[in-house]
Amino acid sequence: MATLQEVTDRIRTAVGADSGLGKTLKFNLKGDGFIFIDGGTVSNEDKPADLTMTISMADLEAMGAGKLDAMTAVMTGKLQLSDMGLAMSLQSKMQALFAKMA
Repeated sequence: MATLQEVTDRIRTAVGADSGLGKTLKFNLKGDGFIFIDGGTVSNEDKPADLTMTISMADLEAMGAGKLDAMTAVMTGKLQLSDMGLAMSLQSKMQALFAKMA
């Protein structure tokens, strides 16, 4: 399993100059830390975000590699969302971001 820094760096590369999300996004990695995305800024800060996705590091890596579908992760409890409506509206943009991580 990758370290928090390695995953953060992969996300930072995928985000580039701008995530394209138009909202702030935080991954709560269940005790392994946080990854916060705001436009083109990616950090490990635990700041309030428009959407918080709570997921294990292993499951986040599986999603990034295309081995775990986000909807399946939600339905099986591997992924919790702070705002399902916002997550649905950002789905295509987040899929594009995850595709860049693979």
